[in-house]
Formats: sequence, structure tokens, C-alpha cells
Amino acid sequence: MLKTKRRLSQLAVNCVICVLFILLCVFFVPDISVPFAMICAATVFAVLLAAGNSLFRSMAARFEHKSLFTKETALLTTFIERLRFCYSFDDFFECIGAVLEVEGDCSVLYVDRDKNYVIYNSPDRLTCLPETMRKLDLNFAELRTDGIYFIDDKFGLTSDYSVSRGFFLINGMHHFYVFCKYTHLFDKAVYDMLYEEFVRFQARSETISSLSEIAELSKEWALLADTQKSFLPQTMPDIPHLDIAAYFRPLVNVSGDYYTVLPIDEHKTLLMLGDVSGKGLAAALVMGLVMNTVKIVENQEDLAGMVRAVDRAIKGMHLQDKYTVLFLGIVDTDKMTIRYVNASMSDPIVVTRAPDGYKIKPLSSNCSLIGIIDLDDVEVAEQRLFRGDLILMASDGVSEVMDDDGVELGNTQLYIDTIKNSAYKSAAHFTNDIADLVLSYNGDKKLRDDVTMLVAKIEG
Repeated sequence: MLKTKRRLSQLAVNCVICVLFILLCVFFVPDISVPFAMICAATVFAVLLAAGNSLFRSMAARFEHKSLFTKETALLTTFIERLRFCYSFDDFFECIGAVLEVEGDCSVLYVDRDKNYVIYNSPDRLTCLPETMRKLDLNFAELRTDGIYFIDDKFGLTSDYSVSRGFFLINGMHHFYVFCKYTHLFDKAVYDMLYEEFVRFQARSETISSLSEIAELSKEWALLADTQKSFLPQTMPDIPHLDIAAYFRPLVNVSGDYYTVLPIDEHKTLLMLGDVSGKGLAAALVMGLVMNTVKIVENQEDLAGMVRAVDRAIKGMHLQDKYTVLFLGIVDTDKMTIRYVNASMSDPIVVTRAPDGYKIKPLSSNCSLIGIIDLDDVEVAEQRLFRGDLILMASDGVSEVMDDDGVELGNTQLYIDTIKNSAYKSAAHFTNDIADLVLSYNGDKKLRDDVTMLVAKIEG
């Protein structure tokens, strides 16, 4: 066997080196001075040692090639070489078929003991017989120690290698059985190599499988994000006497924030901005449902009816903890009013010009959360508008962004001053100013929430 040959060759080389060194010392060292003799002896020994190591490596390479790449053992060596380039179970099964089954006339059974599931079995009588599986289950199903085991012709464990008629590998909950009548002819050194490569393959295939799943999931999330964005206005409608702009920065690719602008007639425009509780797929589904419900409501001037329709739609999904806060407002540029329902949105305001500068008028909440509790009568409020007024609707990702000291932006004079100082600008420039403030106030930290704004300015 390979290991024995290696040990014997190493012993033989060492013996030769010692004999040569002794002979040189006996015949040559007495004729020269002691210091020089010591130097010569050390030099000769180093040369002999280097030559001996080179000889041993050459002999070991020949022994390895003869033991692993010739006769029956060459079959498993070939299988190992092919296994190194297997990255999936399909590759593995192809390798089994081409090498072990076709070239080696072996039968193979690959079992996941955790799921009690046969991953692969050779298409022959031995591995397809229920009796075979029954015996293996009886003898080895509870065996949990990783390693290599040999089996006899009755499917029992054997320590007598000469009577082995197969072997199996255990790695975790996976059992890999190879039934081969000439198992005892394989060089034992090949089994350690086979087991190491088998473990590497499993780790490699699991990693690649996980990466593939992540890649597919990423594609699905990207598709969902694109679908979600399609619900949002791609461009703002051109509406007489209204200058409208929006800002949308999701925390991740899928958001629970939403907004829309829907012209009702030449004077009236519906503005909506909302935020679904939580993040992820469920929030995205609710967001899409709300957007679709608002768009298909027949009478879009009936704000109370629209709120009740959204409430019924969310409750109909039975998602338990999902709800939305929502602002719905109809701007009438003829009557110069905004009629609205504020369902627990904290930030809608009107910024209006006054003799001593700009003033901020809140559009206070007048409705509870939508989709999770019973709604009382929905109240519709109305507020007067003037030329130059600016309406700001924002998700809490704007006002609740924190600085390094944990102070929320919405509680600072800086926020109020920025709103007032930018109110004279166009809707787009105003939105950019607030967005820049949010990002600078947050510093280098990662944002904790979606940042969404919808701004409408009454033009003269």
C-alpha cells in the first residue's frame, strides 16, 4: 500500500545516508585536522541529506503514481479528479455515471438522512431494491459519526478490509454509498483523498446553491421594486396653477411609502401621500393595494368614501399588523381651498406668505390609522389657500431623521428655518433643499427610514 511504501522508502533512504556518512567519516576524516574535519562532515551530511530528500520525493512520486493511478485504484483517483470540478449536484451525478457506473461497474446510493430522502441512486437492481434500502436504514440510519466505513456483502459494517464489498462516506446527515465487488483492491490511501474531496464538494455546492438562491431572490426583489415604482407617478402631470414635485428615496429597494397626483378636473387635483407600517414584501403589497384602490374609486372627490375603501381593502388582506397612515387632499385652484383627510400623518403643512415672513399652518390629523382598527365617522377638513402657498406632505423619514446627538430634525429650529427660507422657490428646488437638509443632518450614518415628499405650490 502507498503509506507503507512511503515509510519503507523513507527508511531506506535514511539508512543509505547514514551508511555513506559513516563510511566517509571512517575513511577520510582521520587524515585531516579536527576543525576542518567537522566542517567537511557537516557539509557532506548536508549534501547527503539534500540528495536523500530529492531521492525520496522522486521515489514517493513514483510510488504514488503506481499506487493511485494504475490498476483498480485509478478508478477512484479519476473520480476524485472529476469531483474537484463539480459545482452542483448535476455535475456530481454526471461524474458518478461516467466514472463509477460506466467505467467501474459500481452501484451508488446517495441519501439525505435528515429528510430521509434518496438524492441519487444508480439505475440498477441493487440500489433500486426496497430490500437494499431497508437493510441500510436498519444498519446505518442512526450512524452520525463523520468518516469512511466499509461494508460486507450482507450490508453490514466490517473491519476486515479483505472482505469488503463496498464503502460509504458520512458527512453530516449525508450518506454516500458505493457498492463495488473489488473494493478490497483499492489502495487505502485513496479513501482519505476521496473523503476530503467529497466534503469540499458538499460545502462548495451548498455555497453556490445559496448564492444562486440569493441571486434569484435579488432578481425577484428588483422586479418587485420596479413594479412598485410603476405605481408611482413617473412624471408630474401638467396642471394649471399648480407646481408639483416629489422626492422618493427608499431605505431598501422595496418601500412602504407611496404618493400620487390625480387631476380630477381643470381646477381640482387629488394629492396623496402615505406610509405603510413595517418594511419588505408585506408593506409593498399593501402599498400597491392602496394605490390601486385610490385610482379605481369612482368618485375621487369623496375623500371619506375613499378612506373607507382603503380601510376595507387592507383589512381584506388579513395581514394582522399591517396598516397605513395617509394624507388625502383635494386642491381646488378655483375656490382656493384644500379639502383633506389626515389619517395620522404628522407632517403635512401649508407654508403661506405673511407680512413678516412665511408662516407654517399644520394640516392636523383628523382620522385614525387605516386598516387595523374600526373607523369612526371620517371627518373631512378644509383650509383656505392663497397664491404662493406651498403644501408639504412628507413621510416620517424626513422629520424623524436624527443627528449624532439623537435629536430629530422635526424638533429643530433648523428644519423650520429651512422650510421658511426655501418657501419662495419652485416646488422642485424646495424639495431638493429639504432633501439636502435631511442627508446632511443625518451625517455619515445610514438612514433608518424611507424618505418621501410631495410638494405642491399654488401659482398666480
